[in-house]
Amino acid sequence: MMRVGYVVKRYPRYSETFVVNEILDHEKAGLNIDIFALRPPCDSHFQNCISQVRASVTYIRKPIQGRVSESLNSLSPTAASYFWAELQELGKLVPDFWSKLSMAQGEAASTVYQAAWLAREVKLREITHLHAHFGSVSTSVTRLASHFADVPYTFTTHAKDIFHESVDSDDMIRKIRDASTVVTVSHYNQQYLQQTYGKVADKVQKIYNGLNLSQLNYQSPKHRPCRIISVGRLVEKKGTSVLIDACSLLKQWGCEFHCQIVGTGDLETELKQKIKALKLDNCVKIIGPRPQNEVFKLIQESAVFAAPYIIGKDGNRDGLPTVLLEAMALGTPCIGTDVTGIPEMIKHEETGLIIPQNNAEDLAMALRTLLTSENMRVQLAEKARKLMETEFNIEQNSATLRKLFQ
Repeated sequence: MMRVGYVVKRYPRYSETFVVNEILDHEKAGLNIDIFALRPPCDSHFQNCISQVRASVTYIRKPIQGRVSESLNSLSPTAASYFWAELQELGKLVPDFWSKLSMAQGEAASTVYQAAWLAREVKLREITHLHAHFGSVSTSVTRLASHFADVPYTFTTHAKDIFHESVDSDDMIRKIRDASTVVTVSHYNQQYLQQTYGKVADKVQKIYNGLNLSQLNYQSPKHRPCRIISVGRLVEKKGTSVLIDACSLLKQWGCEFHCQIVGTGDLETELKQKIKALKLDNCVKIIGPRPQNEVFKLIQESAVFAAPYIIGKDGNRDGLPTVLLEAMALGTPCIGTDVTGIPEMIKHEETGLIIPQNNAEDLAMALRTLLTSENMRVQLAEKARKLMETEFNIEQNSATLRKLFQ
């Protein structure tokens, strides 16, 4: 029977609902799952659906730093002994391990250590396939573990792991080349990878993130208070600063509204100072992170969901934000930007409104339109829900992923 090891950097993670949705549907379909996390969780809030996951979670220890090209003498005695002991243990389970170890040349020592640890678990638990989320360190560990344990691997790319300026193109080519299949979450991403990495990326397939629509009950947005909602980490790529500027314009225009911003992040202090400087304290509030069920309630109490995402100075950008899909499924019309795969779900004047990124005036005008037009809200929301049902259904999308595992 197939047994799949899911490898992620941290688990659970507040912003990665899509991983939990995927695992839950795999379990519903009868797939055996083991979860491996390279780091412990660091969030203060988690999705309510975490408690529904049956799979065990194993945290892979990380006692060492450095590169494998460095001498073990440069590591502390304790770290060196851990490193050597792990390799010895795996050598007992994989007879040709020592010849395979040459593939690790140039990788971080911690990556090799965690890969060896994971490969040993693959053998002991009889895992038949590995799947990583994000083409960064989780796939680095998965790639080596796959090679050591002689099982295939796949990985899903999202956004920062392919767009950020820190992405090593040679490293990404190796990961794509050695994977049995690579998944990405939008047609935009698929084209980007194929144009950037050439023929090796022909194996990249698009599978949208899916939603469990049975848990997202649609409510008509016709009779909603003049409330704007935005949910996400307070980082550059979310464009929250643009939203605050747009709210300032709405206030100048005499519009009646209230804006709630759910989330926390590096820019929180700066954004709160901006709200105060623009004298928006009475109508714009940053309320911090909230549990998933409370977020859904806040979304359905709002007339419009604002997603003014931008491409950051470091190239970082959103791929396919799950909370945006959730808002569309719940019946709250969305305003998004022409960034990455967002126009694939927010089709302008059909399933939502699309505006140029970094344009506070266009955002303000779109917000005013949806705050004041009940009929447009209803028309957009109904078509958005239908799109979620046909293209972003977790049951059909995770079933496609399981076929790739086979």
